[in-house]
Formats: sequence, C-alpha cells, structure tokens
Amino acid sequence: MLSAVAHVLGSSAPSPSWNVIHDVHQLLHYAFMRHAFTAGTIVAVIAGVVGYFVVLRQSSFAAHAMSEIGFAGASGGVAFGFSAVYGLLGMSLLGAGLIGLLGKRLRGRDAAIGSVLAFSLGLVSYFLTRYKGNASGAFSLLFGEILGISVRDVWVIAISGIVTLAVMAAVYRPLLFASLDEDVAEARGVPVRALSIGFFLIVAVAVTAAVQVVGVLLIFSLLVVPGAIAERLCRTPGRAVALCVAASLVFVWSGLSITYYTKFPVGFLITALAFASYIVVRLLEVARRPSRTTGASHGTAAAVVPALGSLAGVPQPGER
Repeated sequence: MLSAVAHVLGSSAPSPSWNVIHDVHQLLHYAFMRHAFTAGTIVAVIAGVVGYFVVLRQSSFAAHAMSEIGFAGASGGVAFGFSAVYGLLGMSLLGAGLIGLLGKRLRGRDAAIGSVLAFSLGLVSYFLTRYKGNASGAFSLLFGEILGISVRDVWVIAISGIVTLAVMAAVYRPLLFASLDEDVAEARGVPVRALSIGFFLIVAVAVTAAVQVVGVLLIFSLLVVPGAIAERLCRTPGRAVALCVAASLVFVWSGLSITYYTKFPVGFLITALAFASYIVVRLLEVARRPSRTTGASHGTAAAVVPALGSLAGVPQPGER
C-alpha cells in the first residue's frame, strides 16, 4: 500500500490550482486519499470531543503517557504474532484503568506515571529486540501511517468513533461537572471515581484511533492542542467542544491536502499547523489585559458548576 502511495505522489507531481472543485476532485481521485480523509475526519471528531476534557481535567501528561504505554502493547503484538493495533488498544486500556483508579490523586502523581511510562518503553526495547522479523508495523505507529490505511482500518476507526461519541454523549453532563469541580461533584452524589475510570477508557480508544493518524510521538497535536486552544478562546463548554472539533478537522484536512502536493509527512504538517495555531492564540492572549482573562475564566466556572448541579437534580445551597 505505502509503495503504491509513494509511486503516485512521486510520479504524478500534482500541483494545486485556483479551481477548488478541481483540486478536491484531484485529492479524492485515489482510494488511499479517500480512506485517509475518511479516517482522518473520524479521528479529528473523536479527538476534538475527548481532547477538551483531557485539557479540562489537567490530564495531558496522562493521555500522552497512555499512548506510549500502548506502544509497548503494539511492539508486543508484533513480537508474539498478533496485530500491533490490537496490542496497542489492549495495553492502552490497561494503562487507562490504572490511571483512572488514581481519581483525584492523579494531580501530583506525575512521578508515578513517568515511572510506569519508563517501564513501558523498556518493554518496547525488549519486545523489538526479541522479534527477528520486520517490525515496520510497530514502528509505523510512532509517527502514524494514515496514507496506508485500508478499508478495514476505516471501518474499525468508524465503529470505535461511534461507540466513543455515544458514551461521551451519555456521560457529558456529570463528566463536565466532575471535571470543573471534583470535590463538589462528589459531595453531590456524582460517581467521580467511576467517571474517572470510564473517561480514561474512552481516552484509550481515542488514542488508539489517533495514533494511526499522527503516531504515538505526535499524539499531542490532536488530543491536547485543540483543547488547549479552545479553553483559552471559549467561555462555554459547548462552544469549546465545537471549536476543538473544528480545529482538529482543519489540522487534519490541511495536513492531508498539503501532503498530497508536497513531500512533507502528514504527521509533521498536522503537528506544525496545531503548534502554530497555539502560538498565535497565546500571543493574542498576551495582548489582552490579564484582569479580563482571569475574570472570564473564573466567571465561566462559577456559572457552569451551579448549573450542572441543578441539572443533576441536586439541591443548591439554601434550597429545600
């Protein structure tokens, strides 16, 4: 598959024009580009929805660690003769369950997560040393291989995306409440520990899907950066999630389009676009008055937490 992709992109030397319809038709002419756009779109939506909560819950490092823990499973799959993607998913789910059990203790446990991460990378070294054949299937997950995705891979990503979005829709309000103020949510009867475990299991599925697009090492570009941008620009959670999804779609679509007309890798382009956007947002934030930004942030939390408490059917202070 990848050799055919390289032949098409190298021999035809396509170039963009001012005719947008013609360019879109040219982009979608080959099956591998249609597969890439389809899978990339699904992953962008998943990463946008899940990524906002990753940033809101201050779990960026945990999410990144989960992707590298999953890579140990991928290398183990290659070493023992089963699918690298299944190994990635299985190890990611295991890591997600352990991280989720930390609950509110997750903050301040970077050293523990880092220790587990170091052990996982040691397992990667052991598994790949043990394997004597071609380990390209595992190494391709380091930086992603979206242009080599098959129809079967697209269906797997689509099914995982539907399940992920359905679960997120079901737990959206209690998860948002617990993410904004975990102590208050727990005091009002929200199952904080179960939500924590369930959320990280969702993150594990999102990581498995996103890794096939941007790779283990570049997972931040889709799972964290859009959420970081939205958190600084939007005052309501709904708008923030919508901006996360929109930004992820722009990064993926732009990266794939530029890759088709150039020789730059997709993962690099998606990451570069995301990083450049984040830098622009931070520069705009510096130009604002600090008091305005701080006031907006506190105002949002103060307005959302009581509202979520009332929606959960929990009496507010002073009510009977």
